[in-house]
Amino acid sequence: MTKLARNLRNNATPQERKLWYQFLSKFPLRFHRQKVIGPHIVDFYCHKAKLVVEIDGGQHFQQEIQQTDQKRTVYLESIGLEVIRFSNRDVDTNFDGVCNEIVRTINSKLNIDVYQ
Repeated sequence: MTKLARNLRNNATPQERKLWYQFLSKFPLRFHRQKVIGPHIVDFYCHKAKLVVEIDGGQHFQQEIQQTDQKRTVYLESIGLEVIRFSNRDVDTNFDGVCNEIVRTINSKLNIDVYQ
């Protein structure tokens, strides 16, 4: 799984690269890219907030893949993680909104203001 995760990091989608380089890599709390968690690889993970951020491409709107995503989410939640999902379109057309939602979620989970 580690080799696959490394490959996914090296071949990130444009939206994953944008979120990483323009926001998460500079975030006050550390995020990991393409992190192996149990039998899954998640797009982004913040250990301190126990938060998974997933960026979904168009294929994630197919019923079969939505079911697989739901099973992944159930697993991740069962081990105490929260999962938030954004579409590629969200990142492309509402980047500030995506970033604000990540900040809001972390602030709420940790009862802090990460930028204070």
